[in-house]
Amino acid sequence: MLQNTDANTDLAVRSLDAICVNESRLEHKWYHNLKYLVVGIFFGIVFVKAEVISWYRIQEMFRLQSFHMYGIIGSAVITGMISVWLIKKFNVKTIYGELIRISPKAFNKGQIYGGLMFGLGWAMTGACPGPLFAQIGTGATVVGVTLLSAIAGTWVYGRIREKLPH
Repeated sequence: MLQNTDANTDLAVRSLDAICVNESRLEHKWYHNLKYLVVGIFFGIVFVKAEVISWYRIQEMFRLQSFHMYGIIGSAVITGMISVWLIKKFNVKTIYGELIRISPKAFNKGQIYGGLMFGLGWAMTGACPGPLFAQIGTGATVVGVTLLSAIAGTWVYGRIREKLPH
């Protein structure tokens, strides 16, 4: 049982969120982050080649006209499930030896509301946060409006987070 100290209370609250639980305490030089840029560019190329960023493919998915996107999303979910299982089973640590903690998450009605809002925005704009930058990179600069809307939505959520059902 957690003691009622500030540090333990903070950890207990943070473990309910999907943020900050595995926050690294290591500090690296700025160029250490270039690997993320390389992986991001590679990921964007894969998105373009797999047509994940195609507005038409996304509309086909929401109209139940094609299995393409469901297959990609389904394979990502299965890969994620296997990865989390392996991390838990073998107590995998980060490349720097830090422990990876996966806290159990309780289901709540806010997840339904958030999922519906996310899906509605995805269907209306033809973009979810993952491929936004890849879409902009291919020249679909109008997606900049979607990016700014996503940033604004994140800001609003941060401002009213404490008043929402969690």
